[in-house]
Amino acid sequence: MITAKEVIMEKLSELPPEILLGIVNEKLRLLCGDRNELFYELDITPQLLERKLAQFGYEYDMITNQYKRH
Repeated sequence: MITAKEVIMEKLSELPPEILLGIVNEKLRLLCGDRNELFYELDITPQLLERKLAQFGYEYDMITNQYKRH
């Protein structure tokens, strides 16, 4: 079974932004207390994820611990 982590790392540039956003926000909601834990959980650099989501207008909201459109 392929994990979300494997999909993100291998297919990051190919994932539609809505799918990536869904995976990331689900991890934040269920497993990670903040985005630093998310980066660790996914074994991904902050710059890579932030850049990818920012391309589509999403940024991290600390209050809700979610990525949202800005």
